Amino acid sequence: MEFLGLALGVIIVGVTIVMIRNRRPRGLQAGIDEFAARRDALAPDGPPRTRSRRAG
Repeated sequence: MEFLGLALGVIIVGVTIVMIRNRRPRGLQAGIDEFAARRDALAPDGPPRTRSRRAG
C-alpha cells in the first residue's frame, strides 16, 4: 500500500511541475505580444500582386 502512495505522490509532483512549466503568461504585455504574433502570421509576405493584361 505504501508503494501506491509513493507512486501517486510522484505522479502528483510530476504533473504539477509540467503544468507550471507549460503555463501561458497572463500579463498585459504577454497579451499584446500574442496579438502582434498572430497579426504578423496573417500579414501577407510582400506587396500585393497585380494582374497584368496579356497583349494579343
